Amino acid sequence: MNRFSATAKNTLTIIICALVLAACSATYKFHGYAPSEEELANVIVGADTRETVEEVIGKPSSFGVLEDGNWYYVSSKVEHKTYKTPKTVERELVTISFNKSGIVENIERFGLEDGRVVTLNRRVTDLPVKGPSALSQILGNIGNLDLNQAIGGGS
Repeated sequence: MNRFSATAKNTLTIIICALVLAACSATYKFHGYAPSEEELANVIVGADTRETVEEVIGKPSSFGVLEDGNWYYVSSKVEHKTYKTPKTVERELVTISFNKSGIVENIERFGLEDGRVVTLNRRVTDLPVKGPSALSQILGNIGNLDLNQAIGGGS
């Protein structure tokens, strides 16, 4: 009986150690799409248009907001470890620039090492909101209501 207990304890110890080690291993999530060099080789600068680029490598996830309307393809690989903040370990940005006629003017590829951290500001109204709230405006207008006008009566 003691021999069975020792074997069971050793087996249980090995299983626990294996689970602990497995829990500490990283998992990766992939986001977005950036075309490969082989795909970009099929795009000819000075000849291809937005339509032909769309046929060759597809529409991008982002467009430029200025007149030129550049196309941006972004992909990233994020590492997740137990109890740690996720960390971006790879990122690629492919930019395809077009001239005013819609013809490919330039193709650029940037990696995580080329970038810098950019803090994004959320456009949220600071509290407290100055002026009357929506509820106080509604309640304030109750006394100004003319029932004859509201129901269409009166002359």
